[in-house]
Amino acid sequence: MIERKEYLEQLFSWKDEDVIKVITGIRRSGKSTLLEQFQQCLLNDGVDKSQIISINFEKLEYEHLLNYKSLYEYIKDRLIEGKTTYILLDEIQQVESFEKVVDGLYVQKGVDLYITGSNAYTLSGDLATLLTGRYIEISILPLSFKEYKSFSSGMSEEEVFAIT
Repeated sequence: MIERKEYLEQLFSWKDEDVIKVITGIRRSGKSTLLEQFQQCLLNDGVDKSQIISINFEKLEYEHLLNYKSLYEYIKDRLIEGKTTYILLDEIQQVESFEKVVDGLYVQKGVDLYITGSNAYTLSGDLATLLTGRYIEISILPLSFKEYKSFSSGMSEEEVFAIT
């Protein structure tokens, strides 16, 4: 797994700030991988596993949470009073009326919220209006040539270009 340092640094610069972190990008740009890396960094920094709620809505085991009321109750029941709970919701647009969940979680004390979704769904229409002034967007691009080259060690730029 390639560490996306630039994007991780952006996430950490907003960690524990009172804004919703919205990670957008085209399919296969690394949004899910970035959330996994961020979660691992939180654990490495001493955040207890119980303080992290991470849900990838493309995984079948979370199908029962595709209803916004079920999702909200699931998360609310797992919040830890007196400590920050880091909520990582991947591909949130899969949840019907997800805006209600995001808005409801935003007003909870001790919640640090991170969501991902494709550009077309996540910040369109209702959500952008609902979250105005309460979110920051981190837009992810596919690997840059510099990033790609960094894990192609021992190869010249010409050799790396030939592969791409």
